[in-house]
Amino acid sequence: MKSVAQRYFLYLSYNGTAYCGWQMQPNGNSVQAELTKALSTILRMPIELIGAGRTDAGVHAKRMVAHFDVPNRVENHDKLVANLNSFLPHDIAIGKIELVNSQAHARFDALSRKYEYHVIMHKSPFHANLATPIHFQLDFEKMNEAAELLLEYEDFTSFSKLHTDVKTNHCKVIYAHWEAVGDEWVFTIEANRFLRNMVRAIVGTLFEVGKGALSLDDFREVIEAKDRCKAGHSVPACGLYLVDVTYPSFVFSVE
Repeated sequence: MKSVAQRYFLYLSYNGTAYCGWQMQPNGNSVQAELTKALSTILRMPIELIGAGRTDAGVHAKRMVAHFDVPNRVENHDKLVANLNSFLPHDIAIGKIELVNSQAHARFDALSRKYEYHVIMHKSPFHANLATPIHFQLDFEKMNEAAELLLEYEDFTSFSKLHTDVKTNHCKVIYAHWEAVGDEWVFTIEANRFLRNMVRAIVGTLFEVGKGALSLDDFREVIEAKDRCKAGHSVPACGLYLVDVTYPSFVFSVE
């Protein structure tokens, strides 16, 4: 009888400043490439790593999830985590690995993903490449009123990167809100899935609401237009973070 491969979820965080994104690219280094090299070297076998999603160049992650298979169970999880952290560059850190169901999939089984967008309202050397500096006034209360409207819609074509290969632009947003956190303002948004560039385009359009250039009715019209040209500019990647991915319980049911 052929033995079943053992599947693991790997939880990690990274500063995306130096990378062309999560996914391997023909030109430029990626987080996926660094991790694949580290795992393959330490485990002494070719490893294929599948992430929960893609983050673009310069985007960060406080909690990314990826899965990989090995023929036999890893005996010492803590040791593997420590070895990976010693091997990896300073801007990628492994939090833990966890044995999961052999059919679990880091991308396709995800129930929701949560992102944050960080802005700082003054110049700060301590936020360089980690938050977007804003040099104009914003009405965050009005921006939150607009953000609430996102929960009423499913088609987010107006906030999608053009000419992508996705089959649908439908997403279910379940939370969207701005909050002051220390000397930053943080926009948190959670949905079952996200389109390419969606969060950055939403934030850029909310900025237009905050500046008074768009009314709430205008913002609603932008969504309903299903036209990327009607929305605001995409904000810089440096303020965006993937912060969580949630999964159904069966993923963690292991025999």
